[in-house]
Amino acid sequence: MPSTQLRVATTRRLPEALESRLGEFFDVSLRCSDAPMSRQELIETVKEFDVLVPTLTDRIDSGLIGQAGDQLKLIANYGVGVDHIDVHTARQNGILVSNTPGVLDDDTADMTMALILAVTRRIPEGLEVMKSGNWQGWSPTALLGGRIAGRRLGIIGMGRVGKAVARRAQAFGMQIHYHDRIRLRPVEEEEFKATYWESLDDMVARMDVISVNCPYTPDTFHLMNAHRLKMMKPDSVIVNTSRGEVIDENALTRMLRNNEIAGAGLDVFEHGNEVNQGLTSLSNVVLLPHMGSATNEGRIEMGEKIILNIKTFQDGHRPPNQVVPGML
Repeated sequence: MPSTQLRVATTRRLPEALESRLGEFFDVSLRCSDAPMSRQELIETVKEFDVLVPTLTDRIDSGLIGQAGDQLKLIANYGVGVDHIDVHTARQNGILVSNTPGVLDDDTADMTMALILAVTRRIPEGLEVMKSGNWQGWSPTALLGGRIAGRRLGIIGMGRVGKAVARRAQAFGMQIHYHDRIRLRPVEEEEFKATYWESLDDMVARMDVISVNCPYTPDTFHLMNAHRLKMMKPDSVIVNTSRGEVIDENALTRMLRNNEIAGAGLDVFEHGNEVNQGLTSLSNVVLLPHMGSATNEGRIEMGEKIILNIKTFQDGHRPPNQVVPGML
């Protein structure tokens, strides 16, 4: 593509500093509303602009891509996960897709540890007691939780985020276990003092804490299904800061209600912002509104990757963070 200024459209309001930076480099159309674009608005946008900057709330499926104009050549996703984008169809239509890997690993790992602590130490329940004004003073038996030091942590997905979680969990004295399609190199296993489990079933049955850190793909849909959830120990907990579709939410809700699992900490949900109402009434669940990446630093760094991807493409080169079909 010739080195001409590209017409770029964002689908959501972005941090002000990032919007200003986008305006310095490109002919950018900024979204004034923080609400997601409607389907019709997305269709009109892909018909007009050279570059689309969507977020995880935008469904960029084959139907939408099929209505894009010939000028659309890059979908520069504002985020790491691209399960909301039909990358294969985009590529077939001559449209490249890029993302923003690597900048949210620490933020997401921090939130994972926060959820582990919140669930095992019953922090939300303590906050509720204080906010309600019902605290009667210290008691030897009140709100007893569990110590995480010495507990077995089973990490599902030992990628960048999984490794960041392992580093933090080590500092808390947890024993690191993991399952992944690809085993770590021996030097990395030694670094984390990590035990590899080829069988996810075997690992799940023996862990005190399960942390879901794998991406959502057709292969990981309901990876933690009812069968595997039932394998968990009754005193174990599960946290998810990855994608909600990885866990069968209905099965998890039933098991938590019946105390077949001790607790759960969820930052993501199977049906986006439509949270299973059965979860909201349970005291052994900590629910967060997808805050894993919600740091000023992380969002700005995501934006810098967006700019780099678009600028590199504008200069006639492939974006450095191009998503390649078949490698998701």
